[in-house]
Amino acid sequence: MTAPIRCLIVDDEPLAHQVLTQFIAQTPGLTLSGKCRHAMEAHDHLRQHAVDLMFLDIEMPLITGLSFLRTLQAPPKTILTTAYREYGYEGFELEVLDYLLKPFSYERFVKAVARYQPATPAPDAATEPHLLLKDQGSLLRVPHRAIGYVEGCKDYVKVVTSDKTYLHHATLKEMVELLGEPFVRVHRSFIVGRTHIKLLQPEQLVLADNTVIPLGQSYRTEVNSYFKK
Repeated sequence: MTAPIRCLIVDDEPLAHQVLTQFIAQTPGLTLSGKCRHAMEAHDHLRQHAVDLMFLDIEMPLITGLSFLRTLQAPPKTILTTAYREYGYEGFELEVLDYLLKPFSYERFVKAVARYQPATPAPDAATEPHLLLKDQGSLLRVPHRAIGYVEGCKDYVKVVTSDKTYLHHATLKEMVELLGEPFVRVHRSFIVGRTHIKLLQPEQLVLADNTVIPLGQSYRTEVNSYFKK
């Protein structure tokens, strides 16, 4: 039996921790070794724990991710995760496996991890959380992770992914119960996939594809608490 790939997250953004933790958990063959907010924490973790693969942010307090990587005599295999395109060349000079530009999808994450080994198994389609939705008379299995948001429209809802919108006969309350923890209700008419949230503003959310979703006043406390985790 192949040992799991031990992963370390080094990033000062809580949302990045949430996204990477979820992606690692749902990918067969990966296990989370630890989470660090900056390079000094990561240095201590690497001294005490074995790490195979490090997801490293670049812009962090105290010392940048690239500077930290240069200090390591025998660094683990590293995938850079950053919102800045301009560091790509410098990162590859340090022989990083890949360069994930935030916000990135689960599919892009899997592609990056596959560079560590010949192939990373995709989640089992039969067991991965999903909805069965009608599409032109057929039932289609839509993974929860692919759903950006759900909009309530009286006696049915719109289930929106990156490339398609499905109409589904259900109430928004039923969808909240069905989708569970990876989703958060942000408005009386909207549920949003947590990993798709890119930006939180006082009265709205911006998703990874730049879709703007209104943020209801009565839901702000719950949404804000998620970002503070």
